[in-house]
Amino acid sequence: MTHALTRPRRVPQDEVLARLGEPEPMTKAKIFDRVDQHSRRFIAHSPFLTMATADAAGRADCSPRGDYPGFVKVLDDRTLAIPDRPGNRLADSFRNLAENDGIGLLFLVPGVRETLRVNGRAYPTDEPDVLVRMQTEARQPALALVVEVAEVYLHCGRALIRSRLWDPASQALAAEIPSAGEIAIGQLGLDLDPELIDRKLEADYRELY
Repeated sequence: MTHALTRPRRVPQDEVLARLGEPEPMTKAKIFDRVDQHSRRFIAHSPFLTMATADAAGRADCSPRGDYPGFVKVLDDRTLAIPDRPGNRLADSFRNLAENDGIGLLFLVPGVRETLRVNGRAYPTDEPDVLVRMQTEARQPALALVVEVAEVYLHCGRALIRSRLWDPASQALAAEIPSAGEIAIGQLGLDLDPELIDRKLEADYRELY
């Protein structure tokens, strides 16, 4: 017989802050309201980011975005544009932003331990002057997200150091993860050869734009 776990205790906010302590003055000072030259360079070299959004009820979503380094364009020191490349078509981020335009971005650059965080508000656009700047592989996106920047700051590298994310030895962990086809078979209960799904995915991955 299995027993339901007791829900862990919720720690009140004042207790959380008391345990964490006050941030260093420099930590507060490095939070900017615009994209400076250093943040601009970081974004120009980043091929990958995570995008966090939430709907009106607070149900959150975090999704990956990736392309050639510099795929996110800095339109000015308070505005970014992110191309919408072909994906799973669930449109979770777009649905959330239609109800709640808050957005959080986390930029990564391979080999760099620090990350760049950008928070603000966002909306979709089909403005031709924006989309043409995002043309890749002779194609331009049908839509882009315009991000109105409210906060920009460099986040320390402790998380990436602890995770050993850029350590080549960490890639050995991939051998312990089932293939996407095997996962789909297990989750959906399909009576199929998982290699069929894996081959279909590989074919789909050849159409990135």
